Amino acid sequence: MRIAVAKETDLAETRVALTPDVVKRLVGTGAQVTVESGAGLAAGATDEAYREAGATIAGSRGEALSGADVFLTVRRPAAGGLEGLKPGALVIGIMDPYGKGPEIAELARPGVSIFAMELMPRITRAQVMDVLSSQANLAGYRAVIDAAAEFGRAFPQMMTAAGTVPPARAFVMGAGVAGLQAIATARRLGAVVSATDVRPAAKEQVASLGAKFVAVEDDEFKQAETSAGYAKEMSDAYKAKQAELVASHIAKQDIVITTALIPGRPAPRLVTAAMVKSMKPGSVVVDLAVERGGNVEGSRADEVVEVDGVKIVGYANVAGRLAASSSALYAKNLAAFLETLVSKETKELAINWDDELVKATALTRDGALIHPIVKPADAPTPAPAAEAPSDVSPVQEAH
Repeated sequence: MRIAVAKETDLAETRVALTPDVVKRLVGTGAQVTVESGAGLAAGATDEAYREAGATIAGSRGEALSGADVFLTVRRPAAGGLEGLKPGALVIGIMDPYGKGPEIAELARPGVSIFAMELMPRITRAQVMDVLSSQANLAGYRAVIDAAAEFGRAFPQMMTAAGTVPPARAFVMGAGVAGLQAIATARRLGAVVSATDVRPAAKEQVASLGAKFVAVEDDEFKQAETSAGYAKEMSDAYKAKQAELVASHIAKQDIVITTALIPGRPAPRLVTAAMVKSMKPGSVVVDLAVERGGNVEGSRADEVVEVDGVKIVGYANVAGRLAASSSALYAKNLAAFLETLVSKETKELAINWDDELVKATALTRDGALIHPIVKPADAPTPAPAAEAPSDVSPVQEAH
């Protein structure tokens, strides 16, 4: 089995799909890994490190992809970015599939099968493959570091002979993986932290990290979580009550970090311009949802905007600001999923198309759209050319 990794077609993407340590692990199973020269430099992985791990270095993207059975990527490649892959090859990465059926179909024209890692079901077996959690965890940490860099004061309370420096007050909006890590990081830096979320289960999680929970806890709040653990979109009436509570709370904060996202939809607007203006000059707002339209009115992707002395930080791809760490985790996510697609006996691809992980993540099969997210509602499901073997090895470890 030959695995290929190339430079990301999005020039702003600093992460790489495989790191040298994971390459060594894959080579140890008998796989051949080809990496395009320079693919890992932004993440601190040199061509020499890949060579030492057992990879072959290709001089171009086309050379890396030529004849590959599996192509691993961070983001969905640009149109034409899969030229050279043989029909039936697998393409695995973060595909941003919502509303992108035509783009996915065009990308799959070489006859490839495309898998979207962000659609991985949140079940025990797949925890080690959960790219949303691994990347969001680092994004939540980096959000606090970015806030501290922009904030002109210390985070912890400091008592000195010259007087006392009060602790910073930080408010985290959204207590998913990114939010919980932001809470933990802000607490470690010494801030007084509060947080909000529409999911009832978040209250206990927030409290366990030593933060105060802020929310309108009515009947709608008690039913605001899907069976998969995601937040539901709330009614306009609830949003109005929550906004009123949040507005009064934000006015007293030094740091606000927003993390709210609903899969397949624009980011919900949580912080209005009026809320930003109510904050003290020198305060900082970090919008982790800026790539999806933003939770904060006035945030702009890859900019730090100042409004009446309040800084709105809107870095896109925050996990990519920690490229070495995020790549290391992402590569392990990919390798764990790839393990489920390979026969233990033959060490070759042996995809069980009825496996729940495959059914959840496969967007195309041999070039045809098969996932409801990207497939037109009236399109028939094409019959596969042949049934794939089902002797897929399970993941041995889940965290």
